[in-house]
Amino acid sequence: MAGSNIIKFLDSLSSRSSVRYLVYSCSLAFFFALILIPPILGIVLKWNTMADIFGNSSLMSRATSAIYASFVIALFVSFIDVVAGVPMAWFITRGRFKWLRTLDTMADIPFVIPTVALGYSLLLFWSDPNQGISSLFGSSLVSPGWLLIILLHFAFSYPVVVRVMVGALLDYKREYEEAARTLGAAPLTADRTVTLPILKTALIASFILAFARSVSETGATMMVAGAFENGPIFINNLKTAQEPGYEGALVFVSFILIAISCIIFVTIRLLGPRLKMPIKKVWPVAERKLSSSGVTNSRNVVSLLVFFLLVLIPSLFVALPAFYAVTNGTLNEAVTGVGIWQEYWQSLVLSYFVGAIATLLNVIAGLPMAVLIARRRLGTALSSILDVLVNIPLIVPSIALGISFSIFWKNFVFMPEIGLLIFVHLSITYPYLVRSMAAAIERVNIDYEEAARTLGGRPFTVFRTIILPLTKYSLIAGAVMVFTRSVSETGATLAVTELKTAPVLLVEWVKDTVHFTSLEIGLGCGILVLFSFIILLVLRLFAREKARY
Repeated sequence: MAGSNIIKFLDSLSSRSSVRYLVYSCSLAFFFALILIPPILGIVLKWNTMADIFGNSSLMSRATSAIYASFVIALFVSFIDVVAGVPMAWFITRGRFKWLRTLDTMADIPFVIPTVALGYSLLLFWSDPNQGISSLFGSSLVSPGWLLIILLHFAFSYPVVVRVMVGALLDYKREYEEAARTLGAAPLTADRTVTLPILKTALIASFILAFARSVSETGATMMVAGAFENGPIFINNLKTAQEPGYEGALVFVSFILIAISCIIFVTIRLLGPRLKMPIKKVWPVAERKLSSSGVTNSRNVVSLLVFFLLVLIPSLFVALPAFYAVTNGTLNEAVTGVGIWQEYWQSLVLSYFVGAIATLLNVIAGLPMAVLIARRRLGTALSSILDVLVNIPLIVPSIALGISFSIFWKNFVFMPEIGLLIFVHLSITYPYLVRSMAAAIERVNIDYEEAARTLGGRPFTVFRTIILPLTKYSLIAGAVMVFTRSVSETGATLAVTELKTAPVLLVEWVKDTVHFTSLEIGLGCGILVLFSFIILLVLRLFAREKARY
């Protein structure tokens, strides 16, 4: 009864234009004051240091080469992510196996592994001649450098594409696709001429998120880059060496990354809706053969092989020692909290607490922003600009974003460390929810909303009875990405606070192998992955018990 009264009260409030404006205004204020302005203003405050890099030709040459490398790798990896991720998402949502729910959750595992541990894991798997796949050849199969960076970026950005596309496919109503098949279209023809055009916004959103994830990643890339430099590695190398012009290089590289990425996002945003995708021409005989069960099963097998061999196994390789820890007493020490494990459990609780708060705040503040962007409530031009601005925290290298946040808050407002930690995680994760939900809301035919309003439906009634049911899986996908991204964040956390989340603590363990054994490092990573996996699996089983698998 109380819940019903609250809903009626919210319905009545939503009919007042002043309340709607207040909700949207608060969402905009939240975004600008807590998400966008702090990292940008932190860069602006150091703007005058940029002159240092213009007077150093060798430093400028390194910076431009690093920026070029960042964009080439990010664009290539994002394209491969979409090509490999869409078939996996299709298999997860259209398959008829009960274990696909588990596979769906497993696809998130690389997303919850601490980034430095993920980089360390791929380094061991691909490059260590005594471990992993390289041990089969007696030498390093993939040496540190650009190729290993591509494999790494594919491993941690692939789950983003799968998550967005799974949410889009679960939200998608298959009536049009089934109608096309009823009229004689082969499954492949119906998928590429009906389903994919409807899901075009989700494809664009997944590409943008994968691109931004690749451009900004710092911690994991450090582990596998070797002498190769992209933008974030260039900044980190200068900071570590305390080279002259470091602050100017940070400002210059961050500014160029933001500017060029915004141009790319605007281009995608303007040209994406006009893109004729896919080709309209139909080849009935060939496409019917390609729709056969044999070809479909082969595609699914290839998707699974790519996922397990290039993503999951290399990502989990660092946790292999956890199995040995069960038999030698290390697990018993961890469970009882002896020695180093007491601090580990405290850091784990802190990670999940910050992740939960960041997820809750992002859902509350992000949903109105997603509606503003998707429904062009501020007009086409302003909504498009806002759509681009939302992506900026994704573009800034996480270490640079953390430094900028620290500069801003320490210069203007006193902020407790826990608050600073939550705010920087909010900034990093906010675009994941907004991008996912904006793409989902755009797919909902606005005629449904207008029909409901014509019949007397109030705005909140329309939202909770039409928009929310049609986008609930994208909301879950966005919340999962926010939570897992927050739990795994390392670089920005190191830059803003002395508090130790689980990833930060594991970074210390990885760097200090004199005092921490491979069994302890592996077990620490394994526990974090296991707990995150259980949380995500429970969430999916609870929220998707009526999903169409």
